[in-house]
Amino acid sequence: MPTEPSEPPVLSEPSEPALRVNFLDHLIPRATPGTYRVQVRNTLTDAGGDLDAADRLPTTEETFEIRAARFVLAQATVHALYPPPGSRSSYGRTLPHITFNRPTLPWERNQAGTRSRPEARPPWVALLVFGAGELPDDPGATGATPLRTVEELLHPAEHGVVGPVLPEGSVSESEAAGKCATIDVPAALFTAVAPHDDEMYYLAHVRKVAAAGAARADGEVLAPGEYAVVTANRFPRASGDYVVHLVSFEGFEGRLSGTLPPGTTAVRLASLHHWTFTSSDGPASDAGALLQNLVGPDDPDAPDPERLALRLPADPPHGSDPAERTVYDRLRLGYVAVPHRLLSGELTYAWYRGPGAPVTARALPADRPEGPHTTADHALVYDPEHGLFDVSYAAAWTLGRTIGLADPDYTTAVTRARRELANRAAALMSGARAVHDGPAALGPLHELASAGLRSTLADGLKGAQTPDAEGRRTPAPPRDRSRLRALLGEERNAAVLRETADRSADAIAAWQARLGLLHGLPFHHLVPDPRMLPPESLRMFRIDPAWIEALVAGAADVAVHTSVDAQLAPELDRAARRKSTTPAAAAGMLIRSALVTAWPDIVITARLGGRELRELRRALPGPGIVMVLWDGVPDEVVLREPGQGIHYGIDAGDRISLRDLTPGPGLGAPLETFYPADGQGTVTDLHLRPGPEDGPAVLQLFGDGGLVPPLAATFGLPDLDPGQLAIELVNAPLEQEITSPAPDTDTARTETTR
Repeated sequence: MPTEPSEPPVLSEPSEPALRVNFLDHLIPRATPGTYRVQVRNTLTDAGGDLDAADRLPTTEETFEIRAARFVLAQATVHALYPPPGSRSSYGRTLPHITFNRPTLPWERNQAGTRSRPEARPPWVALLVFGAGELPDDPGATGATPLRTVEELLHPAEHGVVGPVLPEGSVSESEAAGKCATIDVPAALFTAVAPHDDEMYYLAHVRKVAAAGAARADGEVLAPGEYAVVTANRFPRASGDYVVHLVSFEGFEGRLSGTLPPGTTAVRLASLHHWTFTSSDGPASDAGALLQNLVGPDDPDAPDPERLALRLPADPPHGSDPAERTVYDRLRLGYVAVPHRLLSGELTYAWYRGPGAPVTARALPADRPEGPHTTADHALVYDPEHGLFDVSYAAAWTLGRTIGLADPDYTTAVTRARRELANRAAALMSGARAVHDGPAALGPLHELASAGLRSTLADGLKGAQTPDAEGRRTPAPPRDRSRLRALLGEERNAAVLRETADRSADAIAAWQARLGLLHGLPFHHLVPDPRMLPPESLRMFRIDPAWIEALVAGAADVAVHTSVDAQLAPELDRAARRKSTTPAAAAGMLIRSALVTAWPDIVITARLGGRELRELRRALPGPGIVMVLWDGVPDEVVLREPGQGIHYGIDAGDRISLRDLTPGPGLGAPLETFYPADGQGTVTDLHLRPGPEDGPAVLQLFGDGGLVPPLAATFGLPDLDPGQLAIELVNAPLEQEITSPAPDTDTARTETTR
């Protein structure tokens, strides 16, 4: 039975309320690999003494062998790797690690340690990180691992190369002849990067997950179960390619003290698993500064709403010129000036604003002209005081019509629906008994005939068939179309048309709902001036419902070819609205930042009065740009670094965001403190292994300059266990909170948290 601590540290991620992870120091098997003999001997006695030998039960003996990985590791035991194999990002503050689905694997072989407690056994495996140009057999850090026999691993023929020293007779002849992947590490490099004997204990722990499986962006699945984790001790600080090797340190006891035997030129190790990645000086290297810069200074008493509103920056007018005041007011409302040519041919300018406004847009007048329309003139808004047009809604109508006409599937659906409506209307007006799916239409047609329409048509046909004095037939008198169409307004006839429209409106409604969420909208119609969304900026906006209405109306007005189509168009529009189940967008946000590239799965949460709003759409309309739409106007928005599994390292500012280690319900909860404390330096300054400035950035855990003793002292503890250290090294996700002082204002307060 494996052993485990009685009260392991616990971590619950804020972004994953259902996720609960226990960190255990180790799971040490009761029996290590080897050959075991079980002997059962029975001794029976009676009152007179021992029984005769012939009456005794025979001794039973069984022999069995416990095997474990040694020189080769089954790849199926590897659950996850971080950084992801082949990935490219800024990993300068990350400690690479490997997760195994066999939780006892790192302790399945005896490894002598330097801890006083017998249960504090170090793992027999470790992760070593190498950069390009460091390994002679793999200068490109591509993962090249020469295959050698186990005999060549244990007894290298090359002068100065040393391998593991295993007990005599512990390797069988067949095992010695087997092949394994190896690496030769130059002696100086091995001394610089290999963990010391007293540090090995801290570099492995067990993760016990109690939650439903959740796939992460890096491919790891935090599924329920127990997993062993082995962490490296080197930060890939310098940009370039890296290879990570899981190596066996069995047989290296006593040689991990930072010194090697004299004359050693290289150390040969068995590589049980390896993967590669590229670390670059990307935006994530200073993600905290980028995230805070999106909203400006962290000063609740001096908010900067201009940075958060989707509008052009404008200075208030200093004089009393009414024209300057008018321009300033328009810019504050989110408008930009655009070229505009009048019908007379004169070139002037007009005002335009897209669907996103920095303030609540005014509602359209109730007496506005109804559609359908064939041009956008009805949507022009004229300002007689200044002689200028507002072309916002006219542009929206034209854009909607253009997008609709450009989609053959949509125009086909609308044309087919209009033809079905027109045919049904013609059937009603002619008194024909139109073919219908059921008998429900017979009643309306019978009533229509009994209302006199049949006799009217009969008279017309009779007149058309009556010859004149010369034997010629005279044409029927023109029908009173207004009277016939008035019959379509009767309730029963309208019901027939409504049912016909409903049968044809599903695809149309779905397409128009997508358009209402700005699918297919050219980005310059949303942000007409690049200065409204400069690099490294965040902009909030409210949706102008009238703009969306004009956009959808433009698409809805396609394929109107006859006066009958025009008369029946409102019926089809009403059917599309009835069929639509997608809520309308009320507000949104735009981010243009290098963080969008670094964090494609950035967590964005919007709330109103504590209730989380529904995210209707998230899109990447351009490089480094993300747009989010919600079904309400939030009073709080939280931007959070995506939780891509549980990863280890140090946080922004080269410090550690501390978590509570006090036993109880708060165990593992984030604290508001950091290590080192303010003004006491950074982890890089205090706890990197001494070496050249451009040398490997290796974290010193114990000994002079070690991280563990002062970190433990921060909590008033004499020492830390591997589970406690792991929970402190979990990368704390960056978080930015944006709050609004009042839902109906266009100002915002910003607040940064971790």
